[in-house]
Amino acid sequence: MRLVRPDTKYKDSYLAAIREAQAEGRKTEFDFDLAENHFERFVRELNEHAEGKHMKEGYVPETVLWLVGGMEYIGRVSIRHRLNDHLLKLGGHIGYDIRRSMRNKGYGTMILKLALPKAKELGIERALLTCDKTNIASRKIIEKNGGVLENKGPNPEGGPDKLRFWIDIA
Repeated sequence: MRLVRPDTKYKDSYLAAIREAQAEGRKTEFDFDLAENHFERFVRELNEHAEGKHMKEGYVPETVLWLVGGMEYIGRVSIRHRLNDHLLKLGGHIGYDIRRSMRNKGYGTMILKLALPKAKELGIERALLTCDKTNIASRKIIEKNGGVLENKGPNPEGGPDKLRFWIDIA
């Protein structure tokens, strides 16, 4: 297993993961339609997020990496280069997602473990991660990687309360 920059060679596996997410009724910040219909452009734009290009208003530059095993897409991690007011409450420096068919196999813990040195390379010495209070799996992933709970607060967008964790990387 390794983290790689998004690449067109993982197209079939990535699109299968998108279909899994759609079957769950999940939404992400990524454009599923663009991925399904213009995969090369989708991948190029994901990689250019690190330069702050093709970002939605209010988003910050982020490095997107995929966890792969052989030619199989397993999940993605987004490492935001800095925090804004929104990310201080929701999202934090690092967000990750494991495709449904690959969950409960330790990949969530692995993807965060592999992402932390990448965050350090970007100059992040202390990473903020958030998760829903009800997302026990994500809480365990964060804690297994050294996350220390700072506080719990209401979700400004509605829904479950948010837990805020810090991980010292330095």
